[in-house]
Amino acid sequence: EVQLVESGGGLVQAGGSLRLSCAASGSLFNFKDYAIGWFRQAPGKEHEAVSCIDGSSGTTYYPDVAKGRFTISGDSAKNTVFLQMDSLKPEDTAVYTCAAIGVVTLGQYCTGDHYEYYDAWGQGTQVTVSS
Repeated sequence: EVQLVESGGGLVQAGGSLRLSCAASGSLFNFKDYAIGWFRQAPGKEHEAVSCIDGSSGTTYYPDVAKGRFTISGDSAKNTVFLQMDSLKPEDTAVYTCAAIGVVTLGQYCTGDHYEYYDAWGQGTQVTVSS
């Protein structure tokens, strides 16, 4: 079983930055056996992938919405994945959730349509960007 816990959300002004953390644990969890994705969901909208990382290779994948503004990184020693979000916009306001999936082709699975394919999800953390 894999448990994921997010932290770091909050209220920030447009143009500001936030750093989210996703701490993974569990008897079956090995950082190198999983890919971690960050997803977000705004009220009334579907899940949207914003960044993914392959725990084995460190390969990252960014959907267009995040390119140039978001950076995902991982610390295998701490079983933690970080999402650095810069130049935040009001439209980035959403609940951000990290999810784990056995290592896959990131480009295929780092999409909102594949959110339900993941093996474990955190509880989410609210990010609110004011204008």
